[in-house]
Amino acid sequence: MSGPVVTRFAPSPTGYLHIGGARTALFNWLYARGRGGKFLLRIEDTDRARSTPEATEAIVKGLDWLGLDHDGEIVSQFARAARHAEVAHSLLAAGKAYKCFATQDEIQAFREAAQAEKRSTLFQSPWRDADPASHPDAPYVVRIKAPRDGVSVIKDQVQGDVTIRNDQLDDMVLLRSDGTPVYMLAVVVDDHDMGVTHVIRGDDHLNNAARQMMIYEAMGWQVPVWAHIPLIHGPDGKKLSKRHGALGVDEYQKLGYPAAGMRNYLARLGWSHGDDEFFTDAQAQDWFDLGGIGKSAARFDFKKLENLCGQHIAASEDAALLHELQAFLAVTGQNLLDAQKSALMEKGMYCLKERAKSFPELIEKAEFILANRPIEPDEKARQALDSVSRGILKELTPHLQNASWSRDKIEEVASAFAEAQGVKFGKLAGPLRAALAGRSATPSVFDMMLVLGQEETLARLTDAAE
Repeated sequence: MSGPVVTRFAPSPTGYLHIGGARTALFNWLYARGRGGKFLLRIEDTDRARSTPEATEAIVKGLDWLGLDHDGEIVSQFARAARHAEVAHSLLAAGKAYKCFATQDEIQAFREAAQAEKRSTLFQSPWRDADPASHPDAPYVVRIKAPRDGVSVIKDQVQGDVTIRNDQLDDMVLLRSDGTPVYMLAVVVDDHDMGVTHVIRGDDHLNNAARQMMIYEAMGWQVPVWAHIPLIHGPDGKKLSKRHGALGVDEYQKLGYPAAGMRNYLARLGWSHGDDEFFTDAQAQDWFDLGGIGKSAARFDFKKLENLCGQHIAASEDAALLHELQAFLAVTGQNLLDAQKSALMEKGMYCLKERAKSFPELIEKAEFILANRPIEPDEKARQALDSVSRGILKELTPHLQNASWSRDKIEEVASAFAEAQGVKFGKLAGPLRAALAGRSATPSVFDMMLVLGQEETLARLTDAAE
């Protein structure tokens, strides 16, 4: 297929952005972006009873958080109903579709008789080749004339060639008796009109491809490249559901996973590039192709997700990480960091982001920055601040007052003081952690001192000593 690549993501706005939908969107985004093409967004809101503006907003927010930007305006499928009907009427005029006046009772009777006679229950309408002069003045649906013999071959880039006997295809309804178009027609018309060249979607749509191809061929339109990707399963091999944990993309944002880590993990969920596990967006766009997608269902693994997220946090630029941390605080209803705390967080990010797999873990490590004087130690830290330890801190403080505030000098002063006290520095570390952070598990005491600065460090040591 020549010309620029155009892909699309077309969710139904009936709830949150499911993790499986997010991966489908990502694959479409990667394929288009890596080839200088377009990635389009269409909301399939034809089911008016279940579609809600809130769900549409949730989908858009989920894509925004993941960083999957789309080209052009969002297309509403419902708003294009007149265009869908126009195509059905053109097929009718060309003799490639027909008016069917069969009632639901007649269709049901046909199927029951077929079942009793052990033949195909696929409805064969008596109106397919009827003379228009015989048409009654009654409600009708518009059906496409499906091929009756031969086979249809879905040339799928993931599943391979899938052959379906044409006698297994029914004369699909295009327009209901009230004149409204069905979903199967709307999808094809929208994809054609939007110039979609590659349809990358879940393999639960594979059977739909053969029926949709009938419309493409009847209209003389170019059939897109198909790529039907396997669904995502839980660790137990069963279809991903609530029992496996978070399902909506918004939940992963609220759990504190960075978007870059989520993109990396979702890309690896069912697609591979050699043995590469950790990669950047630029690498993913450069490497992603349909041939790397596996045929079998991928299994969601929280440990792998956390591991990749930790690597992305460690590799992130400090300012960008701080920006995403603020967004996490906002979406979880927590207070945003003020200018002073933000500056300290960015200053200390070098010692916070190593080994943190999520933003809650990052915040936990940053407690020494986020806490305000007087520091309230937790139970374990309080035990490290007995009367002897407080006395040692009181003696240490004047030595630090006269030190120039560099890591080497602080370490030199602390080590010399410990030696003079006849103890190893490890004996000092516990009380210092308790005094500076109120915790027993913290970054290095020297990192905390450097980030807090001399004045704040001495003030906290003085508080603890007293």
